[in-house]
Amino acid sequence: MDFNLNDEQKMMRRVAAEIADERFAPKAEEMEERREIPADLLRFLAEQGYFGMFLPEQYGGAEVDFVTYALTIEEFSRGSAAVALVVSVQNALVGKPILMYGTDEQKEKYLARAASGELIGAFALTEEDAGSDAANVQTTAAKKDGRYVFNGHKLYVTNAGLAGLFLVVARTSPEAGGKGLSCFLMERDTPGFTVGERFDGMGMCALDVRRLEFENCEVPPDALLGAEGEGLKIALASLDGSRIGVAAQAVGIGQQAFNEARRYAGEREQFGRPILSFQAIQFYLVEMATRLDAARLLTLRAATKADAGEPFSAEAAMAKLYASEAANFCANLGVQIHGGYGYMKDYAVERFFRDARVTEIYEGTSEIQKLVIAGKLLRG
Repeated sequence: MDFNLNDEQKMMRRVAAEIADERFAPKAEEMEERREIPADLLRFLAEQGYFGMFLPEQYGGAEVDFVTYALTIEEFSRGSAAVALVVSVQNALVGKPILMYGTDEQKEKYLARAASGELIGAFALTEEDAGSDAANVQTTAAKKDGRYVFNGHKLYVTNAGLAGLFLVVARTSPEAGGKGLSCFLMERDTPGFTVGERFDGMGMCALDVRRLEFENCEVPPDALLGAEGEGLKIALASLDGSRIGVAAQAVGIGQQAFNEARRYAGEREQFGRPILSFQAIQFYLVEMATRLDAARLLTLRAATKADAGEPFSAEAAMAKLYASEAANFCANLGVQIHGGYGYMKDYAVERFFRDARVTEIYEGTSEIQKLVIAGKLLRG
């Protein structure tokens, strides 16, 4: 498998790195404190084509491949993991599913608006008892007089406070288990639909993550994405692609933790010399760099298989599993190398430590990734 980047991929990576360094990183702490991403930054990203990365030109999209997407998310995550996640959700969990499963009418209605940033999207699957057990969704969408009537709620919906469009997975057949789920496109102003309380997380504090409520909320039949009963299939396929983004995000967080630790170790002196000269610190950095390189290669392998149209569920799970653990490893050692300073909010590694933790949880926990990988191994 060839991991040499072509000229366009190199250019896209370089531009993403410049944006991360010049526009995200200087504002990262302010975004963290204010608990928001500035509207002008979101507009800039849309204008630069980052809200329609997978979409064809006819919808105003950039139509890039998965490798370019992964490289972009990695670089963005070095500057702000929160901003990178907004971009990842908009592309992998909103634009891509509509492009893959939507009708021509749905594509015309939503995709150009998503690419332009007029319409930010969110993906609503998780509930109290439907996290790792995605098939256990209890929010219902009962058929009544040709329409679907929703009742229930969703938790931990990223972008919810910003979103005008929600991909909602709900139960259309009460007794059919995972085959009884369907996916819908729901607009924010739908009567009976409420964007509720905001959750205050440990890391990525600039993200707007909320609860959704549905009370006798009606949508027309043309809100159905794909066919009835395909909700779980659509959700899991979308998560496969999104896991490549989370793996890339984890690599970016870990890489910046390494960068900060390497810089600090060259400046900090103890016993009359920089701590970078001590073998213990050198070994820490070697371990960090090696794990990051392995994580990046796993991520690029999954992206390459996705671009080739080959099955990539297990490869995406491997990348997400390993990269998220590598990010936490690197963030932890980054704090350790900084010593007491690393525990203080004055230093960026403290934020990387908090941001990295969730990468082992969302888009499927590490335990779920192992189940996905085990499924492939057992099938031979």
